[in-house]
Amino acid sequence: MIRVLIVDDDALVRAGLSMMLSGTDDIQIVGEAADGAEAPSAVRQSTPDVVLMDIRMPKVDGLASTEQLLRLPNPPQVIVLTTFDADEYVLQALRAGASGFLLKDTPPADIAAAIRRVAAGEPTLSPTVMRSLIEHVADGGVDARKQNAQALLDQLSDREREVAIAVGQGKSNADISAELFMSIATVKAHMSRLMAKLELANRVQVALLAHDAGLV
Repeated sequence: MIRVLIVDDDALVRAGLSMMLSGTDDIQIVGEAADGAEAPSAVRQSTPDVVLMDIRMPKVDGLASTEQLLRLPNPPQVIVLTTFDADEYVLQALRAGASGFLLKDTPPADIAAAIRRVAAGEPTLSPTVMRSLIEHVADGGVDARKQNAQALLDQLSDREREVAIAVGQGKSNADISAELFMSIATVKAHMSRLMAKLELANRVQVALLAHDAGLV
C-alpha cells in the first residue's frame, strides 16, 4: 500500500481527495493536516510515502513546508497541489526537491496514477506542463540561472548529459533506454551518478536544470 498524507487548508478539498483515493486498492490515506505548520508532526506520526501538499495556506505555505519535510530523516515524496496562478511558487517547490505537482482539477484516475509514479521514484512532469511553468515565471535572474546550470552540466560525461537532456524532455527510464540504446539498469546508473555529481535529489531537479541551461 502507498501511504498518503494530505496537507490542505480547505476541509472540502481534504475530504474530496481522501474519499476519492480511499476507493483505490493500493493507496491508503494515513493522515491529514490543515496547514503547512502541522505537516512535519503529521509526517512523523503517520510516516507517509507521499504527501499531497497545497501551496497556499495561511500560516506556513506549501513551499516552506516542503522544504521542512525534505530535511527530515527518510523524507516522503512531496507532490504540490496548485492552480496555474501559483506557477512561480511551484517552480520554487520543485527546485527545493518536490517530486512533482498536480492541478486541483486533475481527474481522479490521473491523481492516483501520479501518486503511484512518484512512489515508484518516477515523478510525473510532462513536457507540456513544464513549458507552461517556465513561460509563467518572471524573467528575473534567467541569465544567471542559465550560466549556473550550464556550468553544472559541464561536470557530466557526454552520456550523462544525454540522459539529463532526455529527463528534461519528460522521458521515462524506458524511453531513455530505447532512445540511447542502453539497458534500463544502465540508465539508472547514469542517473544515480549524475545526481550525485550535481547534488540533486530527484529527476524533477535534473529536468529543471536542463531547462535552465537551455538544452530542452
